[in-house]
Amino acid sequence: MSGTRRHPLIAGARINSLGTLVSRVLGLLRDMATASLLGMSKGGVADAFWFAFRIPNLFRQLFGEGAMTASYLPVLTVQLDRDPAKARQLASVVIALLAIALAGLVAFGELLFGVVWWIWGDVAGVSLLLGLSAVMLPYLLLICVAAQLTTMLHASQHFTVPALTPAMLNIVWLIAAWGVAPWFAPNETAQAYVLAVGVLVAGAAQVVVQVPMLRKLGFRFDFNWSAARAGVVQILRNMAPMMLGLAVTQINTLIDSLIAWGLAAAPDGPQTIAWLGANVRYPMRQGAVAAIYFGDRLCELPLGLVGTAVAMAIFPLLSRHAARGDHQRLGDDLTIGLRVVLCLAIPAGLGLFLLAQPITQLFFQHGRFHPEDTVRAARMVAWYGTGVWAYCASAVIVRGYYALNDFHTPVRIAACMVGLNLAMNLTLIWPLAEAGLAISTSITAALQVLLLMAIFSRRQAPLGWRPLAATTLRTVAATCVMGLVVQFSLARMPEGGRLIVQAIRVGVPLALGVAAYGASHLLLGGRELGMLWHGEIVD
Repeated sequence: MSGTRRHPLIAGARINSLGTLVSRVLGLLRDMATASLLGMSKGGVADAFWFAFRIPNLFRQLFGEGAMTASYLPVLTVQLDRDPAKARQLASVVIALLAIALAGLVAFGELLFGVVWWIWGDVAGVSLLLGLSAVMLPYLLLICVAAQLTTMLHASQHFTVPALTPAMLNIVWLIAAWGVAPWFAPNETAQAYVLAVGVLVAGAAQVVVQVPMLRKLGFRFDFNWSAARAGVVQILRNMAPMMLGLAVTQINTLIDSLIAWGLAAAPDGPQTIAWLGANVRYPMRQGAVAAIYFGDRLCELPLGLVGTAVAMAIFPLLSRHAARGDHQRLGDDLTIGLRVVLCLAIPAGLGLFLLAQPITQLFFQHGRFHPEDTVRAARMVAWYGTGVWAYCASAVIVRGYYALNDFHTPVRIAACMVGLNLAMNLTLIWPLAEAGLAISTSITAALQVLLLMAIFSRRQAPLGWRPLAATTLRTVAATCVMGLVVQFSLARMPEGGRLIVQAIRVGVPLALGVAAYGASHLLLGGRELGMLWHGEIVD
């Protein structure tokens, strides 16, 4: 059977991708401004700031794109179909309980930071790290509440406001980085604190901008515990095992940052690790945490545009198929999502690998961010880039498990991957420094997604392996053509320190590579790009 049909997955993914593109472009500007202010390796300020920001940001990834949303959205979606009034009551109770629980967590965290500061506050770098962490910790409460408002809008099949909401963080951050910190803060440490306060303000803004659309859609706060109790219990029962299953990449990256912070030598500090012996040198240098952050941030662009966008659009759809017992359509739509992801993520990963150096130089080598910082950050971009296809595909395939209430399989696989990643981290950092952390994360992400796909198709719902294989082969072939074009053009680009020269060195190979990939993909019979462009599925 052949033909075309409109598909809500494609429409939702396009809206999410557009909003994510706006947010990611602003995010690159904010990271450029921050890199210029704080640099990467001087004084450890950048390491402390980015590590402190990762703590609440991990909760954003868990609750905004992870466990809370994955357990909450299917329940809310079914409730909306059956009884919108009870759905409003469920949403009200979830928001209230979440706010109370996270407020307690923030209070506990602030107390813990205070105790650690009292004991180890005089250790070099610890005081700054704790101070910045204490300022930014309340952001986790604001962003997690904002994430649940986003879930409520997604359950109502409204994607525009949620897609644009993350841009608020970057807008406020840019105001702090460009309009406040350079003029009112005398040094890097004070500027880091200004940015930390900006993060808090941005969290509040992300909550506020979503309220008008929720009210327009009919949501009103209606706290009724007895009516919502069954739904809340189901959400809580599902949420705990989901956290590890969905957050394995984020947990791995946090572990990377912790290892990088703890096993990096400061220029004016000891160069050997006393507790391992006088002859064991630190495997990394100060700035490793910042290098991980910048590498991870550039890889988040395709992850957000492709993986997260498709996952957010597909999850309500999969949940409805699962609620109706239609496993065939669930498998078919999950296959479509994976085809779209592979078609876009594989070339994006190779593009990051090949253009890592000029992209890092263009975006970050300004102000206090020096050429040697560019070399280190570019290595991280390249090696994280090799795993982009797996990060994106994992965000989609895990939603298939959770739509069918299978929480244990992803958790078991994720637990194995976290352990494997840690073992590889502690092995590879000695010969490869921080690049070993990126390599191990990419390898474990690839293993995870392959295992998830194989087990899902065998136990849950059949995936379309033939169309998946055809898409992968066409994509790899077209990506090879793209890689040759990028390499050929990059070798002929001018080199220089001026911004316009740097932009040409990135822009021309990128444009030629995109054109070469698109043309090759179409000549090889690929349909996925056309599906995205027209918003229709080709059967």
